[in-house]
Amino acid sequence: MAAVKGTILVTGANGGLGSAIAQQIASKPEFSTYHGLYTVRDLTHADALTSAVAVGPAHQHDVVGLDLTKLDNVRQVAEDINARVSAGQLPPIRALILNAGFQDFGKQSWTDDGLDTTFAANYLGHWLLTLLLLKSVDKEDGRVVVIGSQSHDPNDPRNVRSKAFEDPKYKTFLSDAASFEAIAKGSWSPATEDASFRGGFRRYGAAKLFLIMMQHELQARLDADPALNKICVLGVDPGTMISGLQRLANWVIRVLIFQIIYPLILYWNPNGPVRPPSRSAGDVLEAAFGVVGEGGNPPKDGYFDGRVPLETSGESRDVVKRELVWKETVRMVGLEEGETVLVNWRNE
Repeated sequence: MAAVKGTILVTGANGGLGSAIAQQIASKPEFSTYHGLYTVRDLTHADALTSAVAVGPAHQHDVVGLDLTKLDNVRQVAEDINARVSAGQLPPIRALILNAGFQDFGKQSWTDDGLDTTFAANYLGHWLLTLLLLKSVDKEDGRVVVIGSQSHDPNDPRNVRSKAFEDPKYKTFLSDAASFEAIAKGSWSPATEDASFRGGFRRYGAAKLFLIMMQHELQARLDADPALNKICVLGVDPGTMISGLQRLANWVIRVLIFQIIYPLILYWNPNGPVRPPSRSAGDVLEAAFGVVGEGGNPPKDGYFDGRVPLETSGESRDVVKRELVWKETVRMVGLEEGETVLVNWRNE
């Protein structure tokens, strides 16, 4: 067996896009020399992942329990992975794919720390995990891939049909530290104000905005770090997919739209707006391993709708807002000296 070249870590690997990514890693020859590290929230319910990795020849992989809404758990998992890489038990992380997602469809909930679950699961846990695991990322060829969403941009024309951002007050997400706190704690666009899927979609959009802000801000900070400046951070919008993300939706959305109408659209127009998870998984792995920037240079900070370059929202590219979100996130997760190898992790 060929020597293992690196580790591919995928969060939220049980079901939907995560399992589709794992299936392609397990079945495609070009990934046979990589070790898969797949995180799932519940190790006792990972049947979709088990089926996905069983499709190809024996695939070296581990399944790791990780609850992104519990920061103590994120720290413990990152510590275990870092220790294994340091000891040579795992090769360095070649691709860190931040795939895990959660959408509440109006059924708003909170973590044990009093944070909105959508915010914690999509953004905060991923931010902390990434900062902690930079120690184990391949310093020459490592890539971090953020899974984005059209919901991060209220002005994206794909959002018109949902009417979630019709009200002018929802055309931007962030104004100051207080508004970041409101989103984090779920008092911004809460279910008590709008119990429909639209309220949940806005909360999901805010969390995805912060994740894309992390993409831009982290790349800038990595570029300024002599030891980490070859690491690339990229984003991929996987498009509208039929997956487990809709499990909390009402019958009309969950069954009529996603199990009847969208499959018909996909059947008659396979290259249209509805994408099978397998197609989006290929797009994510292309970003993680295949995309090359201008002049053959690493494609740093690129964002793609599938494989088509796309500019992220104006708000996500606002340097002042990005730095504000970074500073507030550092405070919220309680990041301390020595927890990350990134030199300029503070906002001085």
